[in-house]
Amino acid sequence: MTTVRGARRPENPPTSGIIAMEDAHTSGLYTKRSLVITRGEGATVWDSEGRAYVDCVGGQGSANLGHGNTAVAAALADQARTLASCTELFYNDRRAELYGVLAGILPRSLERVFLCNSGTEAVEGALKFARAATKRPGVVATMRGFHGKTMGALSATWGPEYRDLFGPLVPGFAHVPFNKPESLDAAITKDTAAFIVELVQGEGGVRPATREFIDEAARLCRQRGALFIVDEVQTGFGRTGTMFALEQYGVEPDLLCLAKSIAGGVPMGAIAFSAAIGDLPKRSHSTTFGGNPLACAAAIAALGEMARLDLPRSARERGRQLQDGLRAIRSDRVREVRGLGLLVGVELKENAGAALKALQDEGVLALGAGPTVVRYLPPLVITADQVDRVLAASAKALA
Repeated sequence: MTTVRGARRPENPPTSGIIAMEDAHTSGLYTKRSLVITRGEGATVWDSEGRAYVDCVGGQGSANLGHGNTAVAAALADQARTLASCTELFYNDRRAELYGVLAGILPRSLERVFLCNSGTEAVEGALKFARAATKRPGVVATMRGFHGKTMGALSATWGPEYRDLFGPLVPGFAHVPFNKPESLDAAITKDTAAFIVELVQGEGGVRPATREFIDEAARLCRQRGALFIVDEVQTGFGRTGTMFALEQYGVEPDLLCLAKSIAGGVPMGAIAFSAAIGDLPKRSHSTTFGGNPLACAAAIAALGEMARLDLPRSARERGRQLQDGLRAIRSDRVREVRGLGLLVGVELKENAGAALKALQDEGVLALGAGPTVVRYLPPLVITADQVDRVLAASAKALA
């Protein structure tokens, strides 16, 4: 019998041992904190030493439903025993059910869905669909925008820290200043296949789009035959206080990119699109794992739990509590607090690294969003008491 080297799990290895095991074989592409997270429940995670933290990283947006949700866990276990894999060569009951659930929460014009595995895959597919539908080469994106790191999505992403190593990227992409409606007229032309935008820039510093900017982009796309792509990979599924942020902007895009929390933490992405895309040629785009029954079962359960728990309402209430509390902190280090729902950023007048470390020392895990922004992205099941703990820790960390 063949033995797989390293397959046996050690009995309660020490923190230093776990870190050493990862460091011996990891890609080296990630900057890691010296913290081993081993367990989670709701908005709390525990490290290998047993210390609890309020989780304001939230799986970088994939843990809207929190950690350890029993409905999602039960759906996964049941489906894993029934059927885990079934490609779209065949029809499948779980996939069909998920399509129906999504149709009930998406804008009515977005009547078709392509299921994939991640946000960057959703963006890649949306860009391909736009070029196929319009027969045009150009794509307009925004400065500070982030849409993923595969080659097409990376071409829409703005940051030189992500792009410069991998050029030349896909041709035909241009970037306009975010929230500058006057910049759009010259950028969206008869050669533009699509304009792609986040309604709240996440990696770009937690910057909500203005209604004027989004309205003008949508108007010019309609007028000039370009397609309007909204990237809600991070803002979707209750994060901003509505199921999708687009509800607060009064727009219906031609394509909507989704991922992160769609399946309660299980990898899944989706592109929802309207009749403007037309009939795509068979086999022009596909994925082996997209729409597999395991992920579909998790998504059905997760979306059911989001409705049962009314997570958009929680995001509105707890987001207001968090933003008001952060604005009340008096510190010369703070430049601005901004956000939408429970996607909140504190822009500092200095690098955010020290504040992130101080928050961790106080029992709160948070994210950066560019060099000077502390980003709070907690599960939407976070309680009022936990938000108060975050605010007390933040007052100390930002003092």
